[in-house]
Amino acid sequence: MPDHDHDAGAGAGQQPDTLVLWRAVGQAELDLVAASGRRAWPPAAPGRPGFSAVPDRRHAARITRERIVPAEGAGYVARFEVERSFVETCRADRRGEPGYLIPAGDVAALNAHIVGAITEEADYRGPVSAEEFAEAEEALGRPLPAAWRSYLQGGSWFRRGWLTSGAYVWLNTPREMLQLHAAWDDGTETHPGMAIVGGDGAREHLVLDLRSEPAPVLLIDNTSAGWESGVRQADDAGALVGRIESGDFEFAFE
Repeated sequence: MPDHDHDAGAGAGQQPDTLVLWRAVGQAELDLVAASGRRAWPPAAPGRPGFSAVPDRRHAARITRERIVPAEGAGYVARFEVERSFVETCRADRRGEPGYLIPAGDVAALNAHIVGAITEEADYRGPVSAEEFAEAEEALGRPLPAAWRSYLQGGSWFRRGWLTSGAYVWLNTPREMLQLHAAWDDGTETHPGMAIVGGDGAREHLVLDLRSEPAPVLLIDNTSAGWESGVRQADDAGALVGRIESGDFEFAFE
């Protein structure tokens, strides 16, 4: 699971002389940020009026989901802190967007005033194909919940990242689920009806118990020897999706 030394909420954990900002980014821009050691933004793309960032995570997520994911199939929300004195010299975005628009020629100056690392907070993806669901359901021998299918086949879905609750959640596509089942061969035998739909990016799995209708969501450690060790996380897939979308999901360990 990635390191995270601050709360995920906008402004949480920041220094009094800094401001937390958020930016919706595509894969190419994120790759350039990573190449800088997560310390600098790349120059503004040709034809763009400048570099925009917003002080509200929810707005950055909306831009990601409504603009970047439909165009690229994947989009990300990035978080960074900048010295407040620098931001106060920047003008507000005049295009009707809340936040700040830094002129293209001032991106290098912005980078000089960034405090700490630029972090990827959330990863959103486009619709999962019907063929992938059919492949998974044939392998499982039973259907996945309609609410789960609807979420992953919607316009965009939360793939992985930090929720505002502070929990790190990673959701699996149906194909990734089958790969995990194959890798954890003993687990499929000791957990009949299992569908690993997500986890914490480490050793804890979010698992649907497809023996029941509706299928409850349980937390299963990768050393689990059977269903009896599972800890209930949500009554069904729809409830899990609702809590992830609201950002208030937290893992229950007992």
